[in-house]
Amino acid sequence: MKRHLISAADLTRDDAVLVLDTAEEMARMADRPIKKLPTLRGRTICNLFFEDSTRTRISFEAAEKRLSADVINFSAKGSSVSKGESLKDTAQTLAAMGVDAVVIRHSASGAPYRLATSGWIDAPVINAGDGTHQHPTQALLDAFTLRRRLIGHDAGVGRDLSGRRVTIVGDVLHSRVARSNVDLLHTLGVEVTLVAPPTLVPVGVGSWPCEVSYDLDSALPGSDAVMMLRVQRERMNAAFFPTEREYSRRYGLDAERMAKLPDHAVVMHPGPMVRGMEITAEVADSPRCTVVEQVANGVFTRMAVLYLLLGGNEPAVTQPSSRTEEK
Repeated sequence: MKRHLISAADLTRDDAVLVLDTAEEMARMADRPIKKLPTLRGRTICNLFFEDSTRTRISFEAAEKRLSADVINFSAKGSSVSKGESLKDTAQTLAAMGVDAVVIRHSASGAPYRLATSGWIDAPVINAGDGTHQHPTQALLDAFTLRRRLIGHDAGVGRDLSGRRVTIVGDVLHSRVARSNVDLLHTLGVEVTLVAPPTLVPVGVGSWPCEVSYDLDSALPGSDAVMMLRVQRERMNAAFFPTEREYSRRYGLDAERMAKLPDHAVVMHPGPMVRGMEITAEVADSPRCTVVEQVANGVFTRMAVLYLLLGGNEPAVTQPSSRTEEK
């Protein structure tokens, strides 16, 4: 693992599999009476959120506390940022307080990279989402969920997702989740297809390691998983499709479309879901939908990332030979 986690594209195949295997080890702790490790005792981690978040912020906080770290939650609202304080000044303030790691979410693409490379703070930086650029821990938790569902909990250890096919549907243009998943899933051997209206497909997508389609119905029968994306109206400055009803008719996932998927295929969504637009309530509440699993797996995956970046040189993964000897 490198010092920082800024982009899913920075991870090699071995890096990604190590994170997923470590997350599997962390998941086993969920069944224990005491769900905490002393790994990061005495370390201070700051969650530096300049953008609204529920799942990601709480997930990181839960992961940090389960590793026994001291947690500082920073929100731009109600802070000196609202008075005009710069990212540099905020970072230097945290450095002076002796923070050991920073988890940052920012509306500006590139802010985590700037923080990691500027010299303002000497601590690992983890990108929790920057603008429309990257969200690497979301891609990791999605890959972890896919591996568990398609291969199995124990059978998946040490393996990637080679030969699987994933279809990502919706507002690709404004989605850092889509970009991160394309990068990471390609690294793990997945064939990725993006499906979206032409107006919501980014310029330059031809250089991405994926296929592009505008027809959802033709992509579904060959998919092992379909990942629905929320239409991000807060990032839109124009009308990208005629009406919500038209978008839902062409690119929404309902029970009829879900029936076209292979029997083993799953439905994913990074959240928050807009029921009735990109996904119907019937699909969202079906056993094939992994949304709740993704939230739980997000804690395990972020524990793994924090453990590997801050916890020392030895991985948390129990080697197969060790398990055999214990038995």
